[in-house]
Amino acid sequence: MATQIVNNAQKLAPVDKTFGNLPPAVVEVLEHESLTTTYPTGAVLFAEGQAARGVFIVRRGRVKLSICGSDGRTLILRMVETGCPLGVAAVVSGRQYEATAETQEPSEISFLRHSDLLRLMRRHGELALWVTQHISRDYASTCREIRDLILSDSASEKLARLMVGWLDQNAAARNPSQMKLALTHEEIGQMIGTSRETVSRLFAGFKKQHIIQQMGSTLVIPNRLALESLITA
Repeated sequence: MATQIVNNAQKLAPVDKTFGNLPPAVVEVLEHESLTTTYPTGAVLFAEGQAARGVFIVRRGRVKLSICGSDGRTLILRMVETGCPLGVAAVVSGRQYEATAETQEPSEISFLRHSDLLRLMRRHGELALWVTQHISRDYASTCREIRDLILSDSASEKLARLMVGWLDQNAAARNPSQMKLALTHEEIGQMIGTSRETVSRLFAGFKKQHIIQQMGSTLVIPNRLALESLITA
């Protein structure tokens, strides 16, 4: 699949927060060592079981991380947004990629080779800490997803947990919240371990109970407490 190489010499806009709060000197080294590429929707960055050849850092766009079961079913682990590295744990441990990474929309991705990342981590403690923090967050996220799947007694509870996780937790619980629904019903089903038909049926039921409202791709939650009431554990 054709890709377009972006000239690394072109400076990114000052608002770019890909590397978080890393010192400018470390960011400059990363920019110099990495190769940035634009990918179309549906491009596979790496596949589950492949030898880890490096890390991919999302600069713009969205990437789906998924695993495939022996029965052919797909489970989406999470959607990765701008600023997150992919494949870090596999590279640091010297193991295979644990999941498949696929772009969900046109995306700009930086790639840093396995050997270059390890060399830079030894040289720059701030980078080593940044990588460790992302591995820790990924671990916590995976534990939370597994917990939600195991502790949920029904598909409706799993969907409610997923949607509550999308909401701004700082917003007042009784105030309406809204979000852009960027996933298909099939993808949502792959996130909670159920079928597309079940997700469509649940959405219809939630709308009938006035738990959610939908206007095109905009999903409105009139009252988060009503949605949270579906969660028993």
